[in-house]
Amino acid sequence: MTENKERLLEHNLILKERKEISLTGVTDVDSFDESSIVAYTNYGELTISGNNLHISALDTEKGELSVDGEISSLCYLDTNPKAKAFSERFSDELQ
Repeated sequence: MTENKERLLEHNLILKERKEISLTGVTDVDSFDESSIVAYTNYGELTISGNNLHISALDTEKGELSVDGEISSLCYLDTNPKAKAFSERFSDELQ
C-alpha cells in the first residue's frame, strides 16, 4: 500500500513532439478548453497551453492525464520551493 501511495506522489511528464503529453502525479483538472488545460499536480498548478487541445485520458485515482493537440507551453504556478526549483530548471531546459 505504501509503495502505491509513493508512486502516486511522483510527478512525471513525457512530451512527444509537442503533440502529446502524458503526466503522472495529477490530482485534479480545474479547467480545460481547446487552448488551455489547468491541472493540479504534486508540484503545483500546471497550465498546458496550445491549440486544439484534447484530454484523451484522465484518471485522478491513478494520477494520470494524457493530452493531445498542438502544445505550445507548460507553466507551473506554486510557492512550494521544491516545485519552484523544478519549474525553473524545466523552463531553462525548454529554451
